Amino acid sequence: MGIDDICIKETRFDFPGQTAFYKGKVRDVYTLGEKLVMVASDRISAFDHILPRPIPYKGQVLNQIARWFLKNTEDICPNWIMASPDPNVAIGKACEPVRVEMVIRAYLTGHAWRTYKSGKRVLCGVELPEGMKEHDRFPEPIITPATKAEEGHDEDISREEILSQGLVPEDVYTQMEDYTRKVFQRGTEMAAKQGLILVDTKYEFGIFNGEVTLIDEIHTPDSSRYFYADGYQERQDAGEPQKQLSKEFVREWLMANGFQGLEGQTMPVMPDDFVWSVTERYIELYEVLTGKKFEKPEAGNVLERIEKNVLNQLKSE
Repeated sequence: MGIDDICIKETRFDFPGQTAFYKGKVRDVYTLGEKLVMVASDRISAFDHILPRPIPYKGQVLNQIARWFLKNTEDICPNWIMASPDPNVAIGKACEPVRVEMVIRAYLTGHAWRTYKSGKRVLCGVELPEGMKEHDRFPEPIITPATKAEEGHDEDISREEILSQGLVPEDVYTQMEDYTRKVFQRGTEMAAKQGLILVDTKYEFGIFNGEVTLIDEIHTPDSSRYFYADGYQERQDAGEPQKQLSKEFVREWLMANGFQGLEGQTMPVMPDDFVWSVTERYIELYEVLTGKKFEKPEAGNVLERIEKNVLNQLKSE
């Protein structure tokens, strides 16, 4: 069976009571009154572009990792998930999204490092200590919010700017900060049990019946960065790159093939062997993060399976 036979590149369902449809970079979102049906496709994005070829089982990996972490943090804060009737599907509460992403960083990595390396010592209103090197741990995790862009890149913003511009009421923002720190701490503890370091991540929140609610995915390789804990300090002391568990290797392949999302660049098409290697990495991510064996669904028409499982769930409610 070929890649295209088992992948979910796009969906076009028409569920009973459906009032809206939204196609994101990875997820197809169906609104049914106060419910959302979110289908995790096998699309993959990098540099804010959707790549031409989907990755087998990637959607299932993301959906099940997000479900795992949402279930294990529901004692800390309410979240949107109500059911997961299919490996690629989450059904939950349709919340009013807050237009600010909560990014939290425990290490000087990625965007934070690029800012630091340029000589700046303030990121989103947060002062960064002197004398740090790439991948060093901060004295304590820092929150560096971003405004959610409909298209293109999200923009850095400080707590003070968020409140002065009235983007989020102060009581809501304070609650988001509190949840962000507590959920990140839980994620850090869960990762440590699997021999991993949760480096940084982002959370999205919405409002449901007046209550701040965690939405979208959490702690997945698409929204988070992980280091392997074993050898972390030795690599830091030796000035060596950290061993990462993320989709960074896909970005590296694209850059090696002349693509960084810049104007005039042609996106390369991944050959079958590389596509399958990406699948293997995502399955490894799932198994290392959750400590559970990844189970591939039975062969068959994927879209028919999803539609049947969602309809059965809706009928049972």
